Amino acid sequence: MKPYLLSIGVGLLVGVIYSLLGVRSPAPPAIALLGLLGMLLGEQAVPIAKRLLTKAPVVAYLKAPECAGQVLGPQAVAGDGPDPKRDQA
Repeated sequence: MKPYLLSIGVGLLVGVIYSLLGVRSPAPPAIALLGLLGMLLGEQAVPIAKRLLTKAPVVAYLKAPECAGQVLGPQAVAGDGPDPKRDQA
């Protein structure tokens, strides 16, 4: 139940911010996609900040599947993306 309440609370906050910025809701596709990208990058900001505070290597985390896979998608990390040579045949 807690994730649902948290989600509605964050949604209300974003709605207020959209209203203050004068962005109509639902947002135009480009704005919505940039917002989703910001959410993905923001999710990774906390682990990176923790690593910086503990002086752990940040570059190793950025290359780790839990970071790169979250932002770029699991196929990009695993190398299972589309193969242009195979798709042309």
